[in-house]
Amino acid sequence: MTGDLSIAFSPHEALAEALLPQATEGDDGSHDTAHILRVFRNAMRIHAHEGGDERVLAAAVLLHDCVAVEKNSPLRAEASRMAAAKASTVLEELGWETVDITAVAHAITAHSFSAKVQPETIEAKILQDADRLDAIGMIGAARCFYIAGRMGSGLYDPADPLAEARPLDDKSFAIDHFETKLFRLAEGFQTATGRHLAQERHERLKHVLDLFLDEI
Repeated sequence: MTGDLSIAFSPHEALAEALLPQATEGDDGSHDTAHILRVFRNAMRIHAHEGGDERVLAAAVLLHDCVAVEKNSPLRAEASRMAAAKASTVLEELGWETVDITAVAHAITAHSFSAKVQPETIEAKILQDADRLDAIGMIGAARCFYIAGRMGSGLYDPADPLAEARPLDDKSFAIDHFETKLFRLAEGFQTATGRHLAQERHERLKHVLDLFLDEI
């Protein structure tokens, strides 16, 4: 399957074929190869306007989720560092130069919302933006509900859907996650292109929640 899928990562098919077998772990459908491909397309779209080393960026995208840590794990904040360490080993085995491995590792470490690491290179900024674009918009809403089901959360609190008289609790109710995290993501984009794309998806995300609330 990865051989066929690698074609979708043009013009980095060879890199994708080499790295996709290492790119995912576990059975999390919100961090699968489809997610990686969406992030790749986001990253290439941003890169076309913002520049950077395309090979470093492509490798960082392909390996940014190469270590699986569940959302409710106490190790969640370390997930991107763990992925960066694994990615470094994979790229060393492929004969990459140390400077490029370091650049890929930094981009992977800094992409995560949970890691709280500031991206310092254009590749790291693009990866963070590309990954966060996949957390908002229609895809972001779908992933939010998917993860809520995976974690055993309810869709919403029937007594107080908008948390007007209770604390927000996104571990118990899926739509609380819109306010606790998803609606905040559009404010933190690193590149001008990313910010433009994020605003479009932010509006879609708000529309999803409006339609959801209208039906309950």
